[in-house]
Amino acid sequence: MSTDSEIIRRSIGEPRAFAEIFERHATAVGRFAARRIGPHPAEDVVSETFLVAFRRRADFDVSWESARPWLLGIASRTVKHHRAKEAAQWRAYAAAVGRTDGVAHDDVEAADDRADAASLLSALSARIAALPRRDRDTLLLYAWGDLTYEEIGRALGVPTGTVRSRLNRVRRVLGGLPPVPRASGVRRQEREEGEVDGPVGSRA
Repeated sequence: MSTDSEIIRRSIGEPRAFAEIFERHATAVGRFAARRIGPHPAEDVVSETFLVAFRRRADFDVSWESARPWLLGIASRTVKHHRAKEAAQWRAYAAAVGRTDGVAHDDVEAADDRADAASLLSALSARIAALPRRDRDTLLLYAWGDLTYEEIGRALGVPTGTVRSRLNRVRRVLGGLPPVPRASGVRRQEREEGEVDGPVGSRA
């Protein structure tokens, strides 16, 4: 099977090849966007993300085999144009806390075999909504994008050390609250190194 980088490289001369990138990653981008701004506006984010990615495919760093961090970075920037919708989504999370027992049994968990990050993040919604956008983007790429620190840095265009600093800062802000779970498929290397600890699973 071809890697994403091979497909994107081929798509420079054969634009139709880029459709395979959409097929591989549209669902993940859509889920990430839906958690941030709701399912209906998320459709626009997916369309905009892949349009931007297609136009900028020549700029993709082909030393990376997977395009997912790159795509989620574009999606994070695209969400900025939907600030009112994201604010409404966080208000909905906050309202849901009073109506549920804190355990969600929705199709998100079944669809991607994740621990239900949404139910715990809802309990933290007010504090997360108050975070600086760069810190919130970093946290949500970690919790919902299931990216490593290095991949988050790639997605946001910042050094890995900056990602560590941001998550450590978020951990202090959200200290004493339930941990934000990552996907069940969290990178094995991170588990072995003991890097999933603290309230946001940040590495000290």
